[in-house]
Amino acid sequence: MQGEMTEKLTRAGLNLIQQALSIFDCDLRMAVCNQRYQEMFALPDALVTPGAAFEDTIRFLVSRGEYGPQPDPDEAVRLRVETARAFQPHYMERQRPNGRWISVEGAPLSQGGWVTVYTDITEIKMQERLLRARSEELSGQLFAHAERLSMANRELAATNAALAEAKRELTEMEARTRLTTEMMPAHIAHVDRALRYTYSNRRLSTLMPGLPGDVAGLHASVALGPGTFAKIQPHMRRALAGAASVCEITHDESGRRIRVALTPDPGIALPDGSRAGGGVYILSTDITEETQARAALLQTRKRELAAQLTSGLAHDFANLLTIILGLQGKLARQPGLPGEAAELARATIGAARRGGRLLQRIGAISGPRRMRAEATDLEVLLDDLRMMASPSLPDQTRLRIELEPALGLLLLDQGAVQDSLLNLILNARDAIGQEGGEIVLRARCVRDTWLELAVTDTGPGFSEQALRRGLDPFFTTKGGEGSGLGLAMVYDHATLCGGSVRLTNPAGGGARVTLRLPLRPADPQITPRLVLLVEDSPDIRAHVREMLCAIGHNVIEAANTAEAEALAVLDGIGMILSDINLADGETGLALLDRLRGRLPGVAMGLMTSLPPSDPLHAAAARNHEVLPKPFDPGELVTFLHRCDAHLAAAAAR
Repeated sequence: MQGEMTEKLTRAGLNLIQQALSIFDCDLRMAVCNQRYQEMFALPDALVTPGAAFEDTIRFLVSRGEYGPQPDPDEAVRLRVETARAFQPHYMERQRPNGRWISVEGAPLSQGGWVTVYTDITEIKMQERLLRARSEELSGQLFAHAERLSMANRELAATNAALAEAKRELTEMEARTRLTTEMMPAHIAHVDRALRYTYSNRRLSTLMPGLPGDVAGLHASVALGPGTFAKIQPHMRRALAGAASVCEITHDESGRRIRVALTPDPGIALPDGSRAGGGVYILSTDITEETQARAALLQTRKRELAAQLTSGLAHDFANLLTIILGLQGKLARQPGLPGEAAELARATIGAARRGGRLLQRIGAISGPRRMRAEATDLEVLLDDLRMMASPSLPDQTRLRIELEPALGLLLLDQGAVQDSLLNLILNARDAIGQEGGEIVLRARCVRDTWLELAVTDTGPGFSEQALRRGLDPFFTTKGGEGSGLGLAMVYDHATLCGGSVRLTNPAGGGARVTLRLPLRPADPQITPRLVLLVEDSPDIRAHVREMLCAIGHNVIEAANTAEAEALAVLDGIGMILSDINLADGETGLALLDRLRGRLPGVAMGLMTSLPPSDPLHAAAARNHEVLPKPFDPGELVTFLHRCDAHLAAAAAR
């Protein structure tokens, strides 16, 4: 009803216009016209009804002689329809068969189709003829100029209207384009040939914190800063020379890894062969997480390759060491063995045992390893580290720990981080020596990207060779006392996490080892809820119950599926955690599948000691989150979050 009323009001408004007006859509169908249009051309009602075909209207007018005698009426209709399909702005004046003159002004619409205005200019034409007849004293050339000027003015007015419409469409297109670029999670920009920004969305400061948000009009060296500009400038010059370029740089202030794609803009060709404008289009994206994942994958592949190369050798070498230890042990126990021979036997046994420990450390580096990230209070972890390291330090050596406040809980592999830092502290102790000095451990957040852990000592610093090779396995400066695997293990842990290790000598002296690990805040929000725990082992059930209660949940317990299904009807259950294998012959998988239909809004998960290759474990993992045993509180918290995410994803489907 409202649409019909709107249409009537629109038509009534159009009828107030003195000119005839028609609007056809992009399919050459009548959209709307006014009454003056029907009256001017004496059109039947069928041709002014919305949906009437433009071709039918032209055919009617040709048959009425509107365009004068036509030797081939069908061809005349076809030509006018084809002209209309071009949707080009036009202006013309013509005399109708009844002797009256009309001007025809057409303009395309942005959504397709066109609007045409027909104006009766008979009076104007009569005045022009009267002026010609009564102005014999005027030169024919002057009158012709006036007539051409009059027509040019009308054409100019039509052109101005078309330009105004084009300007409006271009303005709308520019606004839509700018809105789209502002929504992109990337920096999109253009610089001219002088490397001055002519366009930029406001993402630069988001991508590289500390840089300005609006850089339009700034030179690239000012907008990016000297350090970042120096890294990108060669690629900009290459793009100005006509070669597209892609590079990856590290933004020093934030530590973020940025991929920059540069595309040449050749500009506009001029008639003299030169070009105007031009420059470089720039697309910059943050690939920090991608780089971290890539580094972790590369390190994993290196470990797998090292494991393949060393596993057989280590097995044979371990057997040889076992034989050596056995023979030398038997020799050392021989009665009456001369003192010198006994000393040699003991030295051989010590060397063999050291070889065994070395094999274990090689296995730790090259063998498979699973990261155990959990919510970690860094202050507590570093306090524990101080307690472990302090007894190993000489009285003259002081350990100072500086922790940036308010870091919150972070997702870290606590054991690996603590082992790495302890290794670095003990290395610093050995470098300082018995004369004593200071070891400083600093922990801070670099922007919102990295956790930086730096260990600095007041020793002699790294040699040039150590700076180059310090992270290589088996490289050591301790002679026979060192295995050369300490820093290699630190590097192994950092790269597995997607981080990095850097060796430097500070300007004030000493040595510094800097670890950068991905900064991943843990979710501290744990909503207490009632957990139904299904486990047939009383000891395991008690252990898991204690962990659930320690992180803020309430627990009700079931030893089998019958008890679990009876308890599942209670109000307020927010989570069901079940073992896969249960003593009554049922499985936790079958239990959760039955309960899912009755409790669609409850998060559910399974725990098991079965290996992932077990068919039952694999079947459970297809539809549920599975927590391998044994697990610690941090892994349990992470698992519960995964169960919540699984439930949310299922609800979204």
